[in-house]
Amino acid sequence: MDHQAIRQQMPTLVAGHVPSNARSFQFNIFDGKPKETMLGFHIDPQPFEGKVVAITDDAIVVKISRTRFAVLDRTLVTEVPPEGAKVEVSPYARRRFDGLRADTPEEVIEHRADGTQCTIQRMTLGAAPAKLPVAHPQCLELQQLIEQMEEMPAPDGHRRITHMLVDAQASDFSLVDPKPSDIIRTPPSVSFTVETAKFAGLVSVIYMRGADTYSVELQHNGERVERLDDVYFDMLGETLAELIDDGLWRCIQVRSLHKTARGRKVA
Repeated sequence: MDHQAIRQQMPTLVAGHVPSNARSFQFNIFDGKPKETMLGFHIDPQPFEGKVVAITDDAIVVKISRTRFAVLDRTLVTEVPPEGAKVEVSPYARRRFDGLRADTPEEVIEHRADGTQCTIQRMTLGAAPAKLPVAHPQCLELQQLIEQMEEMPAPDGHRRITHMLVDAQASDFSLVDPKPSDIIRTPPSVSFTVETAKFAGLVSVIYMRGADTYSVELQHNGERVERLDDVYFDMLGETLAELIDDGLWRCIQVRSLHKTARGRKVA
């Protein structure tokens, strides 16, 4: 989406939808690219509701409040509603394996000096982790692999590898957690199933001690369909993206809302 062109078109597109006594209006563009704060932290936008006030070949303009608008990339929306429709819009947000938004505050149990305990919510500014749903392994190399998957970025620069796995509907995680003496005979690995438009089946990330690299193997119905060797740790995100990421996570969910006779909104 051409941001400069949109900025030039907006005064015309929203004409008649901005109060006559308003000196200005604001708008945000949603085109699948991450949003950043003034401090440079990536953030995930919240869902919002509004009214469609303009539709072009490239964009859908939604009025959110008195002087605020949202511009949606038309190529990314799941539904193109008619002009005048009330809609609910859910831009992409990184998620955890439990389905919650990745920026959901973490609940931590704190122990007081008097022996009592309390539950507090903790959030790290700019953090949106997605921890792998696996037990803590004993094998050091497997610990490092899990840490890399949780911390290394995906190629899009917004997600981490684990966010990419969430978007690929990864489930049924299993580990091979060998003793140090068995690390060559029984290589450490993380395996899981995914379901995307690019690949559906079992994915295994295997640490090869001799070469100090990873191998990524794909299986479908118990048969190997592809295996990539000599994958260095800083290539892991790019390699997994090439194999399983279908890009559909970028879609902007748009639902038309209708009101019943009693004013209750339904999808």
